[in-house]
Amino acid sequence: MRDNINHEYDYAESVSGPIPDYLLEVERQTYLRTMAPQMLSGRLQGRLLAMFSQLLRPHQILEIGTFTGYSALCLAEGLAQDGELHTIEGNPETALLAAQHFAASPFNRQLHLHQGQAADLLPTLTQSWDLVFLDGDKQAYPDYLPVIADQMAPGGLLLADNVLWDGKVGTGKKDKDVNALHQYNTLLAGRKDFEVVLLPLRDGLSVARKVLF
Repeated sequence: MRDNINHEYDYAESVSGPIPDYLLEVERQTYLRTMAPQMLSGRLQGRLLAMFSQLLRPHQILEIGTFTGYSALCLAEGLAQDGELHTIEGNPETALLAAQHFAASPFNRQLHLHQGQAADLLPTLTQSWDLVFLDGDKQAYPDYLPVIADQMAPGGLLLADNVLWDGKVGTGKKDKDVNALHQYNTLLAGRKDFEVVLLPLRDGLSVARKVLF
């Protein structure tokens, strides 16, 4: 069964695109210059992020967890002409790589990279977010949720990566990341101001829409 799943994933990736050349270069540099290239969003999820953004045409995007900038650049594909994307990265080394990739992209004037801890930086960003992508510290997801929910515009999308954590979430297995992700999923599902779909894509992608109630 696992071989079939891998084949299906590889096939889906092969017929999804096209992928811009600058993203192929981000992917190449990530594998050459980082110790954990598997943290990259990847081609299939990247195309999905780009499509969500293109459908929404957001004016303000927030990303928590930049890594080398791949997912931010995918999300930037759908930005409104006067739109901005703010992304937060705690690791100064990967933040430097991301900054280089942003500078070489068509969106360099629309991307704002904040290096530091999200818990410290979030209160300084007071925009009304049309799209939010969580891909940072998994144990902090439950803490981010109420803050971000209050900042989001009605109709906005809240996306969260790794919410199945290698298949461990929902199986009864316990560690700090699993517990936090299960708590996040449960809290989000229980909110009346969000509609939620959890997709078993890669490591789990939560898709939630902010609604009025």
